[in-house]
Amino acid sequence: MPPNTTASSGQEPGKSGRKKGRRGRLFVIVLVLAVVAGVAYGAFWSVSTVRASFPQTKGSITLDGLSGPVDVKRDDHGIPQIYASSDADLFMAQGYVQAQDRFYEMDVRRHMTSGRLSEMFGKDQIDNDEFLRTLGWDRVAKKEYDTKLSAATKKNLQAYAKGVNAYLAGKDGKDISLEYAALGFTNDYKPQEWTPVDSISWLKAMAWDLRGNMQDEIDRALMTSRLGPKQIADLYPEYPYGRNKPIVQEGAYDELTEAFEQSATGTGSSGTSGTTGGTGTGVGGTTGTGGTTGTTGTGGTTGTTGTTGTTGSSTAGSTAGTTGSGVQSQLAGLYHVLDDVPTAVGVNGNGIGSNSWVVSGAHTITGKPLLANDPHLSASLPSVWYQMGLHCRTVSSKCRYDVAGYTFAGLPGVIIGHNKDVAWGLTNSGVDVSDLYLEKLSGDGYLYDGKTVPFTSRKETIEVAGGRSKTIVVRETNNGPLLSDRDDELVKVGKKATVDTAAPDRGDGYGLALRWTALDPGNTMDAIFDIDRASDWTSFRKASTDFEVPSQNLVYADTKGNIGYQLPGRIPTRVKGDDGSVPAPGWDSKHKWNGYLKQSQLPYEYNPKRGYIVTANQAAVAKDKYPYTLTTDWGYGSRSQRITDLIKSKIDDGGKISTDDMRQMQLDNSSEIAKLLVPKLLKIDVSNKYVRQAQKLLEGWDYTQDADSGAAAYFNSVWRNILQLAFGNKLPKELRVKGECLYVEPADNTGPADEERKVRECGQRDASQAQPDGGDRWFEVVRNLLDDPKNAWWQSPGTRTDKATRTRDELFARAMRDARWELTAKMGKDVDSWSWGRLHQLNLKNQTLGTEGPSFLKYMLNRGPWKLSGGEATVNATGWNAAGGYEALWVPSMRMVVNLGDLDKSKWINLTGASGHAYSAHYTDQTDKWVKGELLPWKFSAKAVADSTGDTLVLKP
Repeated sequence: MPPNTTASSGQEPGKSGRKKGRRGRLFVIVLVLAVVAGVAYGAFWSVSTVRASFPQTKGSITLDGLSGPVDVKRDDHGIPQIYASSDADLFMAQGYVQAQDRFYEMDVRRHMTSGRLSEMFGKDQIDNDEFLRTLGWDRVAKKEYDTKLSAATKKNLQAYAKGVNAYLAGKDGKDISLEYAALGFTNDYKPQEWTPVDSISWLKAMAWDLRGNMQDEIDRALMTSRLGPKQIADLYPEYPYGRNKPIVQEGAYDELTEAFEQSATGTGSSGTSGTTGGTGTGVGGTTGTGGTTGTTGTGGTTGTTGTTGTTGSSTAGSTAGTTGSGVQSQLAGLYHVLDDVPTAVGVNGNGIGSNSWVVSGAHTITGKPLLANDPHLSASLPSVWYQMGLHCRTVSSKCRYDVAGYTFAGLPGVIIGHNKDVAWGLTNSGVDVSDLYLEKLSGDGYLYDGKTVPFTSRKETIEVAGGRSKTIVVRETNNGPLLSDRDDELVKVGKKATVDTAAPDRGDGYGLALRWTALDPGNTMDAIFDIDRASDWTSFRKASTDFEVPSQNLVYADTKGNIGYQLPGRIPTRVKGDDGSVPAPGWDSKHKWNGYLKQSQLPYEYNPKRGYIVTANQAAVAKDKYPYTLTTDWGYGSRSQRITDLIKSKIDDGGKISTDDMRQMQLDNSSEIAKLLVPKLLKIDVSNKYVRQAQKLLEGWDYTQDADSGAAAYFNSVWRNILQLAFGNKLPKELRVKGECLYVEPADNTGPADEERKVRECGQRDASQAQPDGGDRWFEVVRNLLDDPKNAWWQSPGTRTDKATRTRDELFARAMRDARWELTAKMGKDVDSWSWGRLHQLNLKNQTLGTEGPSFLKYMLNRGPWKLSGGEATVNATGWNAAGGYEALWVPSMRMVVNLGDLDKSKWINLTGASGHAYSAHYTDQTDKWVKGELLPWKFSAKAVADSTGDTLVLKP
């Protein structure tokens, strides 16, 4: 039975709310709301209905199960700070308060993670549910809860669930949120009780969005239908270690001494053959870039061949045994399935990242470290983050927490933030923790080392609101769940897939299985609570050992003046010759994972002499200083190097860095690609006076992408058109924007170009996910080609109105002209009226009913637009996809700067607000400040919190 609740005075007053993420259509909900017409409309959508779900924030509430009173103190932005006298009371109160503000969001999340969206939203979600049931996140979460987590963690999860259920007790849907009131028109859905497993499952969803290079793995293989090995290598250049510094420069890993001693004697296990050859540039069986000899590898001179280069496993390589149009179509089908799966926190593989850096006290005005963090995730409403403080009145063995920061609604504890001793930030490491395996299917089993092995299978029943339930069978191989069972096209293609002579006979066809670290039970939930209680570098690093999935870069600072970095994570090791960059042959045990890196093998850095550490999704460590392959697909380091340059410039000038300096760095709008290209663009002789007017905007421009900058608007349009002409029109249809059509040579045409044989091909990918996306990989691609003005990439066919381009400058001139007419159509003929913010806007959409619901409901739930500064691969990373348009798709989802000299002088901001209730005063009350780059005071000490408290709610036993 849920705990009993009784309430006294203190309802929050209603106030007027103030005024695309990745896939606004993710939850396609067909709401038949004809009954909303006329009298029913006015009666139902009354002010009282809208206010019915607002939380009580004053007075007192009695909750069965508390052992003592709990104070919930909210500031003027509704951010709660909770004070309790036991761990159980603290986390029960956290569950209650988060449910007050965000339960609808929590409920949607748990239905997503468990593959039960159809229960809420009907038959349109069945395909998503089938795929999510196949992955089985909730099943893995239950195993973690039953077999892996510590007793203390389980108690905290139980207390949190108890608090959520105390909030739900006795409430109807309309008492919980406006969205439930709307859903009531189409089904009789009622929220169920919260469980500890619901919280753990959310970590799987977060891990899915941050899973590494699966997108690149698919894209590289798809490219082989139109591009050759050298061309694909051009589009996936090596990381520029000489220009963009890795995270760890002066650090180590615990096996460092042993590894380099082995290197000196040639007995190491991983020479340059594994590290350099595994860069992902050896394509289709060709020699790997930078990996042909391997004689300088850290694993010793015995590594004489660039393993990945010679086997070519980077793309369509012979080790995978997977070539031909059949497998390309199969991977395209897999992409289609993946693209429809709802995102939890971000877009995977298209520029998503984060910034976090720390500066030691030697270079700050306080004499103590400053730590900044701003994770870049999909724009959502409400924000994925929830700000709060969890405070024990007296820290003791009975009540062990005094921590504040950002967490997720539905998850106890704090994910990013600080306690009284240490602060930490997170950025996605991007390490490769997932592989696709091509499986040889045979009857009721699959081939493995020459023998047929039976599938592990189970039945899953999907309940559907307003419809009949559906039962599916989930099959698994020893490499993981069979994803191809979830799409009929994948099954058909698997029967026709072309493979090389090393592959087994086709038989009943081939399938695709997923091996992913998050599908094995782990201890990440333990790590969250342990990090929240860490008191120094040793305890922090020990806690990070259990931070297995997703692998994140952890940046650290403490009040004693120390700074550090640790790469944690459950990171697989692969056999020699495999680098995880393309699907591997599942029928051969030689290609299975052969273990995981130990904590002692993972890089870290502690108090480096330079006095700062920067992580922004760049390479974690230089390849010639580390014997293990972490990934072949790092971010290319444009943001990290810009942050490094800003810090270094301040230090070299003899200055000291302040909290506001850190804030200003977070807002840096400088465009690296503009610095590279604008000098070239200005040298082009432009005869058309209207194009010349636009070109003149670039004269004297400082490459800063402010919202009011006409130069930024024009340059970004030129950049988009350069990418389209040079690369986009040459990519296969599976990577191009859906609905955009070209006449192209058939993929199987091996003879000379033939206009008569050209066929019409239309793009198939969502605009927010298409290529070329314009991120810093494309910066590097263009940089490498820039001094080769006659390179074939600069050649673009003519049209009815344009001549074919043969050189770089001809293509640039055409892109400048196309950009002029594009912006004329969008913003008018007068170039002086152009601005980047008119193109580059943020629209915040409720991620369910605010996307495909009726227009009046969208109006009630959504907010925006806001004109934004920043851009793609910029420190102020308001990301947009150059293939699809200019709208902001991913953004700094929050910003924080922690002052370890005086924690009460720390600053923070959220993308939206504390509340998930559409007409709460705190729905988007932080967004205007976020857009302007402002930060709010972040009070931590009991006195400072008390002084900033607006409302106090007492939860009583």
